[in-house]
Amino acid sequence: MDKGLFLIFVLTFVIHLIGTLAYSVRIAGTRTRRIAISLSLFNILVLVSRTSNSFAAPLLAKRVEQNIAHGLLHGRATDFRWLLLSATMASVVGGICIPTFQRLFARYVESFARHRSVLGVLLRGFSRIGVIHLRESIQLPHWRNVAEPRRGAHIPWSVVWWNMVAMAIWTVGVFSALYAAYLRPDLRVTSSELSAIINGAATILMFVFIDPYLSMLTDEVVEGKVTEPYFRRSILWLTGSRVIGTLAAQLLLIPAAFSIVAIAQWL
Repeated sequence: MDKGLFLIFVLTFVIHLIGTLAYSVRIAGTRTRRIAISLSLFNILVLVSRTSNSFAAPLLAKRVEQNIAHGLLHGRATDFRWLLLSATMASVVGGICIPTFQRLFARYVESFARHRSVLGVLLRGFSRIGVIHLRESIQLPHWRNVAEPRRGAHIPWSVVWWNMVAMAIWTVGVFSALYAAYLRPDLRVTSSELSAIINGAATILMFVFIDPYLSMLTDEVVEGKVTEPYFRRSILWLTGSRVIGTLAAQLLLIPAAFSIVAIAQWL
């Protein structure tokens, strides 16, 4: 892996790490009973994720363009395999960090509720007190919860399934569109623009089958209609399905690229 690919690898890792940690924000919101503030503060990290994505996509596109210009059209799938591996690694690391992050994030939600200053919360996070809070919040997932995920009720299997499918499609979207450029260099611009079709399908699945149910579940925890153990088991299953989805993206890379080429030719 050269330096250019490593940089894209790191940016992809950041994007998927933040995406996974989003689950812990809902846990922090239910514990602090400040869901709106939790989601609002998390948008700061979402900006980091989107900024990383803004750099990663052009860097990868430039890499593809340079390879095509030099006639390097074969065996380039390895680059994308590395990036998909980065997404899986980030999802696993994010899942491991959820207990720590939700405890730490809950502290900053309460801090913002008291001081009503985003800048103050950010400065506090980089201060000596922030380091102390980080050390006090470190917590690995309980082995019992990981080893016995089926113990007790959890989120419906249909939601888990659609989350896995949506994550597989969303993870492979841009990568398959750029890989399609190697299959048909003359249609590479059209292929890159068609990534919106794949990402759009994933977005529809998330907005229709996943986010509404998870939001309803979060509200029910706050209202006392659903227990916190049930909610934590549900988050565990969603995190696991996210990891599996990124692994499934490895299988979708080539078929999705050929599908994009076919659509580009049809257009």
